[in-house]
Amino acid sequence: MNTLVFLSALLSSCALSRAEPPEAVEAAPPSQEGVYDARLSGVAYPFPVKTYAVKSQGQDLEMVYMDLEPAQPNGEAVVLLHGKNFSGAYWERTARALVDAGYRVVIPDQIGFGKSSKPVAYQYSLANMAFLTHGLLWEELGLERVAVVGHSMGGMVATRFALMYPVQTTELVLVNPIGLEDWSQVVPYQPVDVWYANELGKTPEKVQAYMQASYFDGNWEPAYDALAQLQMRWTESPDREQLAMVSALTYDMVFTQPVVQDFPRVQAPTTLIIGTRDRTALGKPFAPAEVRETMGRYEVLGKQTAEAIPDAELVELEGIGHIPQVEAWDAYIQALMGALEG
Repeated sequence: MNTLVFLSALLSSCALSRAEPPEAVEAAPPSQEGVYDARLSGVAYPFPVKTYAVKSQGQDLEMVYMDLEPAQPNGEAVVLLHGKNFSGAYWERTARALVDAGYRVVIPDQIGFGKSSKPVAYQYSLANMAFLTHGLLWEELGLERVAVVGHSMGGMVATRFALMYPVQTTELVLVNPIGLEDWSQVVPYQPVDVWYANELGKTPEKVQAYMQASYFDGNWEPAYDALAQLQMRWTESPDREQLAMVSALTYDMVFTQPVVQDFPRVQAPTTLIIGTRDRTALGKPFAPAEVRETMGRYEVLGKQTAEAIPDAELVELEGIGHIPQVEAWDAYIQALMGALEG
């Protein structure tokens, strides 16, 4: 289907629906059971979800989030920002540990992700995601200061948040963030149509193969299966065309809105938690063969970023890939707690 025709038809026929808060369950990422439609309407999250209604770019949208109150508050709050191929649900184990330590924890699904609205006629931007996150924290929840923790794409959003709202950001923690290099310098630009076609061509097998190669440097353990379920099931979703377009638009966002040049302006105390075996780099298949091996070298990128950000501390996790909160829990949570405790 022609992309413009698809967009027009989608806008005229698809109404945004409100996701009902499911009961809390113990599973970490979204369950394999349920309906993997655009709003994950039949998929339970690990904690009750709430909805933040926003007016953005002339559209009435819903930002779904989880808000966890500790039994014994320490007076501090943390916001956890998810990566591009995930929803807020994969933060479950981290959230439980933080709540047990006394932190209030807020976990949003960004617009375009998880259970939140997924408009296709929309200009996605990292700055707008930071802006809407700020609105959730400040206007909806009344949180004046927060520690901001971002993983993967969430690290780019977290960096923008810290730059835009330095007074409100108590700590910045970047867990294997992407955006530590400007891919546009080595990868030819790909229009949204190319990303869209690529997304439509994905299968569950291709999703797992990508994660295995990029996130875990060719390794795969049964414990990683749950992480891939969201993207795997969405390739077979009844809303796959809408999901593919939103994914294409957010790929374009990530590729064309680098943060690396702004690292020297970050004011918040920053901790980089870097699994050095990570090889994630956007657009790698489009790069010349001789360039690909130079991309996504986190054993180098972590050090470069720590030098670029003032008041930054680097915690390297040797031999660990893109998702240390799953692959190396003990070392990861120790580093995270240390960063938040200052």
